[in-house]
Amino acid sequence: MKEITLVKRKFSTAQITVIGALFGITIVLGVTGLGFIPIPPFKTTIMHIPVIIGGIVEGPVVGAMIGLFFGVFSIFQAINTPSPVSFIFMNPIIAVLPRMMIGITAYYGYRLIRTRSRSMNIAIGAVIGSFTNTLGVLGLIYIIYIDAYMKALHVSYSIAVKSLLVLALNGLISAGAAVAITIPVVIAVGYLRK
Repeated sequence: MKEITLVKRKFSTAQITVIGALFGITIVLGVTGLGFIPIPPFKTTIMHIPVIIGGIVEGPVVGAMIGLFFGVFSIFQAINTPSPVSFIFMNPIIAVLPRMMIGITAYYGYRLIRTRSRSMNIAIGAVIGSFTNTLGVLGLIYIIYIDAYMKALHVSYSIAVKSLLVLALNGLISAGAAVAITIPVVIAVGYLRK
């Protein structure tokens, strides 16, 4: 008989420290509401930045874990500060799944798209992670909730789609913020580990 062995995933002390620090930042941003900036009809966020940093610094599993925390806080925000479209973010497929993917795509963007500049590699990972959040959330809203979204806002299909496209353009601001913060933090962590 063939033996089947299960691989146990153990986190290093450094990974646990990074998870703890970034989870702490996520908690502060989520509980205080500082991580959610109202841009009607939704709230834009800077909570994707700790997820990107965690993914690039410690890998896709750590990035996904921090993204899970972000997603849970999205649900928490939707429940505690209701808006006409809060029901959308009570669905874990929209609130959690794209957020878990941020750290994974940021990590692989950073690792697979290589340039001669470490800062450029970090920037690429940050942009990919940021747009994973923006396009993932908005794409899922379109696929799952476009009709309910139109009704909640009392707008036509055309206006609903245009509003989602405008929000997708807002992703450029989120990506810019992610790049500006992620590059120095990831480089600093690299120096501290030497």
